[in-house]
Amino acid sequence: MTNKPIIVLVRPQLGENIGKAARAMLNFGLTEMRIVNPRDGWPNPSAGPAAAGADIVLDQAKVYSSTAEAVADCEHVYATTVRKRGVTKTVVGPDGAARLVHSEPGRHAVLFGREASGLATEDVELARHILTVPINPEFGSLNLAQAVILVAYEWSRIGSELNASELVQPTDEDEKLPPAPQEELEGLIAHFEKLLDPRGYFLPEARREATQRTLRSVLTRPGWNHLEVRTLRGILTTLGREKRPED
Repeated sequence: MTNKPIIVLVRPQLGENIGKAARAMLNFGLTEMRIVNPRDGWPNPSAGPAAAGADIVLDQAKVYSSTAEAVADCEHVYATTVRKRGVTKTVVGPDGAARLVHSEPGRHAVLFGREASGLATEDVELARHILTVPINPEFGSLNLAQAVILVAYEWSRIGSELNASELVQPTDEDEKLPPAPQEELEGLIAHFEKLLDPRGYFLPEARREATQRTLRSVLTRPGWNHLEVRTLRGILTTLGREKRPED
């Protein structure tokens, strides 16, 4: 069985667009949709007609209050955005993302932003990859369903091209461990910040947000597995203890 990406709609505005995104997903065999803080609430009566029969996607859709909560159990997170300035994350296209979904074990989530303004900076910071489409720079306007269908189509196309030996195969734990889920990375980041803040690491205050963003970027690079995260947390816990008096 191949990996299927989770489609995460972040703060979508119109029920019709959620329905059209569901239709695009099911066209290529994707069924897991997560919705973060939809503007008009959920369920939305406008979504069903626009889904044109993709009811299984809408019926199983889960709603979350934050993007971090929606991807907490995911080992791979992709942010669909054209904004690259100041970003040190790996950039992939829909085809590159599709190959990663098929080849890397763990849960993969693709974030799509609201129709009017896309993903917010704090959403992009959660991702380990930037997913961008090389469209006309003079008219870079994709609607939500179009963006979803590009990702879904490439996932389906790449999957049909790969041989069974190239798809996700179980591996011995000692050989290769899957990346840690986002929830564990968030705990690691918070642990670093808790220890660094009292020591003035984020000063001057005017640079606090930028420094925190850089730290997050380093700690969310692809590859950390759960044992490595646990090891780092253990190190931090040891460093944070009061020094024991000498005997």
